[in-house]
Amino acid sequence: MTPELKERIENLTKQNKIFVFMKGSKLMPQCGFSNHVVQILNSMAVPYETVDVLEDWDIRQGIKEYSNWPTIPQVYINGEFVGGCDVMNELYENGELEQMVEVALAS
Repeated sequence: MTPELKERIENLTKQNKIFVFMKGSKLMPQCGFSNHVVQILNSMAVPYETVDVLEDWDIRQGIKEYSNWPTIPQVYINGEFVGGCDVMNELYENGELEQMVEVALAS
């Protein structure tokens, strides 16, 4: 990964309290897993931003190396990697996601 790409990824994750690297956009997800993450965040009525990895090959490959996580979507809260769809679903169901989001938005 180039230093420039690493900096781009870090800027995206740190400039937004909740950030999702996904296939498609939050208005038009392009895969079921990305859609599920969007539905979770929408149901919580929290602000978040996304980037479409289908439109940027460097980001699509680089984010996997950056997080050491092989799949998309990838969710970052307060600049920290949280996980993908399965992790988000588990955190949402057990109430931990709400706590994480509240702390992030309050900081």
